Amino acid sequence: MSTTPRIAFLASQTDEAQGAIAALAARHGQCEPDEADVLCALGGDGFMLQTLHRHGSLGKPVFGMKLGTVGFLMNQHREEGLIERIRAAEPAVLHPLEMIAQTESGATVGSLAYNEVSLLRQTRQAAHLSIELNGKLRLDELIADGVMVATAAGSTAYNYSAHGPILPLGANVVALTPIAAFRPRRWRGALLKGDTEVRFRVLDPFKRPVSATADSHEVRDVVEVMIRESRERTVTMLFDPEHNLEERILSEQFEA
Repeated sequence: MSTTPRIAFLASQTDEAQGAIAALAARHGQCEPDEADVLCALGGDGFMLQTLHRHGSLGKPVFGMKLGTVGFLMNQHREEGLIERIRAAEPAVLHPLEMIAQTESGATVGSLAYNEVSLLRQTRQAAHLSIELNGKLRLDELIADGVMVATAAGSTAYNYSAHGPILPLGANVVALTPIAAFRPRRWRGALLKGDTEVRFRVLDPFKRPVSATADSHEVRDVVEVMIRESRERTVTMLFDPEHNLEERILSEQFEA
């Protein structure tokens, strides 16, 4: 950026983040997200996801600074040198997942997920699901607590805690990961091309109800869920060169 970028500062409700936004806005000015060149999100990963969901349609790059508990998607918080950091930042273009869920009542609900879409049992009864890939039945019955499809950016979050693989950014693959699978007992999931259309069908929705969650947006009592990479939406996140998102994901694979 040759000129000084117009920045829209956005902050979580913590005292630390609110103090930071006041100081940064006083120094650099403040403008509305739709008028900004860059969005600056102050908080943790949860607030970053909230920012992407709320403002991702604007197509503005997002530079995050960690002022929360978890900050995998954030840069370190420093008040000094923000304009220089934004100019030198390396972009990471993310393709969210698109979820279309059909509920038992006949409703159709759509949502986007930058981390993962997960299906989870709603009661003590395990979920019974079938899995289709690009219209072909690949698993006629999965009995499990649930299952998820995770992006590369989200592969180090819930997916990793469920023993799913960490995915390199830019590899154009997503992870299909079971959650506490009972049958097939030895199935550990799959790596899929990013443009694969995944369809889950709930085999016994009345006795074994299932919910679907796209990041934090939950839809209960689903009977069918389709997931694919969004063909229309991308978001660009900005990272300090010395600690960019690709390097963070790679480093996660070598942590003891």
